Amino acid sequence: MGEEYLAYTIQYPDLSQILLLSQPMSKLVLLSSVQLTHTISRLAYQLIENHGDFSQSAIIGLQPRGIYLSKRIVAELENILGHPVNAGTLDATFYRDDFRQHKEPILPQATDLKFSVEGKKVILVDDVLFTGRTIRAGMDALLDFGRPSLIELCVLIDRRFSRQLPVQPDYTGRVVDTISSEKVKVEWSETDGSNQVILFSQEPE
Repeated sequence: MGEEYLAYTIQYPDLSQILLLSQPMSKLVLLSSVQLTHTISRLAYQLIENHGDFSQSAIIGLQPRGIYLSKRIVAELENILGHPVNAGTLDATFYRDDFRQHKEPILPQATDLKFSVEGKKVILVDDVLFTGRTIRAGMDALLDFGRPSLIELCVLIDRRFSRQLPVQPDYTGRVVDTISSEKVKVEWSETDGSNQVILFSQEPE
């Protein structure tokens, strides 16, 4: 008789992400829809190289934007492997070390883990790796659900020169060298009506 695990599901109101541009900005498409599709496929195959049939591994998307990337990676993995893989979502809002420093209150999102992470190899997924604070918070939040044997990080965009914590991805879609005033936005069809990655830069006066 198989083991049964308690399903942790916490649902909160959805909070859409809005990019506020107070000054004129130029726009550069870093990844088109087609390029994004190819990138996700490549990431899936790289994950299979290290995790095989995923029987001892799990994909967990970090709220709020990492869940869209994880959803697509999971779909690609299941299409290649021919069977379901362990997948869930994790909210780390209250684990961030800068949580109380925001002027506006931050609303938490949904945490949905219907499996035990104890002893598993866990891949945390986020869309953009910037300062590293979200990833650190995600690891702290994950440990409240058990102790994985391994934690890896998969991101679509790595803004490598913007790190505030020593966090590096194990799987990267694309590395982008940016300055702090530039904005990287990953657009998903569910929230933005399109699938692409855009770099916004302030236009010179």
